[in-house]
Amino acid sequence: MSQKLKLGLTLFALGFLGALTLLTVSFPIPEEFQQMQPFVFKLITLANPTIFLLISIVVGIALCEKVNLTVPVISSLLEKDCQNANTVFAEQLKFGVSLGFLAGAVVVLMSSIPALSEQFNAYYSNLEVTLLARFGYGGITEELLLRFGLMTLFVWLISKLTKRLNDTTYWVAIILSTALFALGHFPAVFAAVPNPTTLFLVFVLVGNSIISLSCGWLYWKKGLEAAIIAHAFAHVAMVSIGLLL
Repeated sequence: MSQKLKLGLTLFALGFLGALTLLTVSFPIPEEFQQMQPFVFKLITLANPTIFLLISIVVGIALCEKVNLTVPVISSLLEKDCQNANTVFAEQLKFGVSLGFLAGAVVVLMSSIPALSEQFNAYYSNLEVTLLARFGYGGITEELLLRFGLMTLFVWLISKLTKRLNDTTYWVAIILSTALFALGHFPAVFAAVPNPTTLFLVFVLVGNSIISLSCGWLYWKKGLEAAIIAHAFAHVAMVSIGLLL
């Protein structure tokens, strides 16, 4: 089995395990599905993220090396180079934890603004997002979808269009994938919050963009695992600081 296939299968397995954590979340069931058992509805909702995950893994495996984007720790472990994996992971951990926690802290402090706090609390209480889903789907699966799949594709497309692969290429790709990531939260917002205010929608865009920009930079500079760590620790900050406020 080739190294690329091993890496692809490993990443898909990790992403699918992350997607399964959505089963712990209570989603609002649309009226046309009201007669369906909630667990059956949850299983059906796994279809889309699983399909998109598969596409993202295929795209990422095909293009990441061409645009110098890496999954260094997992790749080293698959090659049984534990020493390099440990060295790289220590660096990723340092940057991922610090940047992720900082981004999450900024978001939760923003949410404490009186004009936002009521709808922010309604959003999370109505969705009932579990810690497992935050770390599993948010930390792992979303990074495979948005960073390994989408951002890698954007970098490759932009490099082909501009005939260059420089800092601007990566930043444009980071910003584009960040915009889609932030906008992708709107359906959940409208499902969980009755009549969200413009200010709250701006907060959703800005808050998710802060986290996504950090993860995008880390994927570019430190590897995919650093982005996963940062995304997870953004949630650590949001939960822990939120309990203190």
